[in-house]
Amino acid sequence: MQIGKVLLMLTGCLVPYAIMAQSPIDKTHMNFDTTGKKDLIDIARSFVKSPPRPVSLDDKKTIYFSFLPLSTSIPGGGNALVTSTTAGFYLGNRKTTYLSTITFAPYFNLKGRYGLPIRSSFWLNNNSWNIQGDTRILVYPQYTWSLGGGQPESYKLLVSYNYLRFYQSALKRITPYFFVGLGYDLDYYLDVESITNNNTLINFSHYKFGTLNDHNFISSGPTVNVLYDTRKNSLNPLPGAYVNFIYRYNTDVVGSNNNWQSIFADFRKYISLSNSGPKNILAFWSYYWSTLNSGAPYLNLPAIGMDPYQRSGRGIEQNRYRGKRLIYFESEYRRDITENGLLGFVVFANVNSASQPKNNRFVYWNPAAGTGLRIKFNKKSDTNICIDYGVSKNYSAVILGLGEAF
Repeated sequence: MQIGKVLLMLTGCLVPYAIMAQSPIDKTHMNFDTTGKKDLIDIARSFVKSPPRPVSLDDKKTIYFSFLPLSTSIPGGGNALVTSTTAGFYLGNRKTTYLSTITFAPYFNLKGRYGLPIRSSFWLNNNSWNIQGDTRILVYPQYTWSLGGGQPESYKLLVSYNYLRFYQSALKRITPYFFVGLGYDLDYYLDVESITNNNTLINFSHYKFGTLNDHNFISSGPTVNVLYDTRKNSLNPLPGAYVNFIYRYNTDVVGSNNNWQSIFADFRKYISLSNSGPKNILAFWSYYWSTLNSGAPYLNLPAIGMDPYQRSGRGIEQNRYRGKRLIYFESEYRRDITENGLLGFVVFANVNSASQPKNNRFVYWNPAAGTGLRIKFNKKSDTNICIDYGVSKNYSAVILGLGEAF
């Protein structure tokens, strides 16, 4: 696909945001009215005959926990025990301050595979600053299918590595919804090795950066961050919009093995289909992720499911498609089943394309679709337990988590 077609798709993607920008922002979602709502905490309290929680928009409680113990598969095969804990809290006047969040989702099994990821987003009083963090320590076996698309499912290589991530950024509010800031990103890959049929990653991928066996690779550099966000709550976004642009400059001055650059442009729009009653929302998500020059280690290249939140590509195996560029689109319909908001459902579809290694064109488009159940865990933070089933060609999966995928 020529670059002109890519720009055309991106322009189409931005049309909803242009329409949104011409209309006043709906501020009715700035407070959560839980009158008549029910969650799993209410049900648990009813079993132990505990008094119901008081309902108030001026609730003084400052932190709301949600947790989910589960067992699921991990990249490279096998099962693992995964737990997810999310804390939502306010660091300022809740009428003028977004909900801050911390998510901790460790996993482990009995074969030496484990992960300790922590992600945070702090909104200071009146949204004066947004402080973002993403720290991960992982022992991470992962299949790869080389670069671009068109490879059969059987054409894959298992790569094992240890991984340390440290991303931090601070964004200053410029206007009520517009933020600009700087950050620092570190990716440290240790003992990268392929472990399938004595094949090596460099021979398999025909890519020379970050593919030598038993080597360490470091990507390190500052970022420039631009954010537009009208969502009150990232765990369960209500009508509004989100636009995030990140420019990353990796340099040997701060320890990077190679000097290389990348951009990540993320667009999301949420449209309410009803003014009252049960939730009835259309949600749209698209992103464009690209390296700007040579030198990026193989594991740093854009790949499906490896976006900053690792939530894209439901129904597609993580890392199934990788390239120097990646483009992604997803739409989802969200609807409450019960009037009290305890149960809901979603229907979603997505498509992605990774650029071909020789010409960087988008040739193969990879669709997936699915549906999911929503169970309200904590109505005060509007946090759902999300149980999704996604399917694509030669693959299907059940995806469990706390909070919406986007």
